[in-house]
Amino acid sequence: MNAFLANMLLAIAWAALLGRIDLGNLAFGFLLGYLTLAWVGSVPGSRAYVSRLPRAAGLLLFFLWELVLSTLRVALDVVTPHPMRRPGVVAIPLDARTDLEITLLSSLITLTPGSLSLDVSEDRRYLYVHAMFLDDPEEFRRGIKEGFERRVLELLR
Repeated sequence: MNAFLANMLLAIAWAALLGRIDLGNLAFGFLLGYLTLAWVGSVPGSRAYVSRLPRAAGLLLFFLWELVLSTLRVALDVVTPHPMRRPGVVAIPLDARTDLEITLLSSLITLTPGSLSLDVSEDRRYLYVHAMFLDDPEEFRRGIKEGFERRVLELLR
């Protein structure tokens, strides 16, 4: 049984024991199940699961923060009389090598308003990204590398 399934079953069991299966009880049960798996550690794959779940939560929170910031920036550009946008295409060197890593990275970039993943180079060393606000290409590259790519690689490796 994999650790995520065990965690889900513990969450459902917790909610069932309380007699109310609602989002709050399931979330608290999930947290209790996670802490139990971290403490016991006898479920196969639980050590990797316990270490990856905080990284996945960190990636999710970082993405949500970037989503809010970029949405506000695009909305502000739409409502102001003088556009602030300086569109451009940037080649971002990739440390990501597998299809899953590249796909997740490009999807997160595309889901963020104001940026769009265009293509991956033939040798899979560069990701081409269109940015709506490209004031400094180096700063944009650094933001992607130290933000999304670092967190994706921490999660998947």
